Amino acid sequence: MTNLRVLFIGGTGTISSACSRLAVDRGIELTVLSRGRSSGLRPLPGQVTILTGDIRDPASVRQAIGAREFDAVVDWVAFTPEHVRTDIELFRDRTGHYVFISSASAYQTPPARLPVTESTPLRNPFWQYSQDKIACEDVLVAAYRNEGFPATIVRPSHTYDKTLVPFDGRWTVVRRMREGKPVVVHGDGTSLWTLTHHRDFAAGFVPLLGHSRTIGEAFQITSDDVLTWNQIAEMLAAAAGARADIVHVPSEAIATVNPDWGASLLGDKAHSMIFDNAKLRSVVPGFRAEIPFEQGVREIIDWHDEDPVRQQVDPRIDAAMDELAARFRSTAVAI
Repeated sequence: MTNLRVLFIGGTGTISSACSRLAVDRGIELTVLSRGRSSGLRPLPGQVTILTGDIRDPASVRQAIGAREFDAVVDWVAFTPEHVRTDIELFRDRTGHYVFISSASAYQTPPARLPVTESTPLRNPFWQYSQDKIACEDVLVAAYRNEGFPATIVRPSHTYDKTLVPFDGRWTVVRRMREGKPVVVHGDGTSLWTLTHHRDFAAGFVPLLGHSRTIGEAFQITSDDVLTWNQIAEMLAAAAGARADIVHVPSEAIATVNPDWGASLLGDKAHSMIFDNAKLRSVVPGFRAEIPFEQGVREIIDWHDEDPVRQQVDPRIDAAMDELAARFRSTAVAI
């Protein structure tokens, strides 16, 4: 992998930041294209070459890249078919490998069978984000079939780092726990969910870069750490030094009060999702997710407690939880 030349479009996000660090650690010559507006939340390693350009402005990308060519290009911020078509035009003759970051929420929702594999059908009638990712994949599959465009599709599931509380409303949920207020958990809290630490994702992702056996294929990269939402809430509360006073609320009822929250549930989190990573291990034999949520959640709480400015509350989610808890209080379970 030494001397592999890789371009990341974006590289400081939740998932991409861990991949940037690991890529550099493994000797990859990493270049990152960005608009130069990073908040500094997840700084890039000093060894990274940074080019300034806006991927939504192809002319600026061409100017920034110049005559450079890459062994692999990864677009972390492509969300629509138009974004992917632009990438194909930009990098068709500049790279031997293009990696698109899709989403496990593109899989059949709810799934007809578990565990989910790469051959599970793609269909999500609930969430526009997922529908757009499916459309992106369709563009890339056609480009591979019709012209041999060297694309690989990667589907992360719920991937987090120390900055992200894995509930809608994020820190809002922790503050409510610490204040002794009830928190809403969708359904009966027993649906199964897979949380993946971003460093574990990176361990599966970086070896795919420039890997010829991945071209034309799709891979999911997730942890094997499966928890119920009740367990996730309990672990979050324990790490925060609090108790989780859970009120179970149907996802459909949540959607009537807060449509955005509801869409992320009905289109993703409300359904049990367990993944089989056998295909990934067929090309990355040493892959093993090593960071359980019990460890990751302590990182989350510690990071937020280091600076109260990080403890941002979403007033809409906060108000929705008050309203829903009052309506469904009779089904509350204290953990």
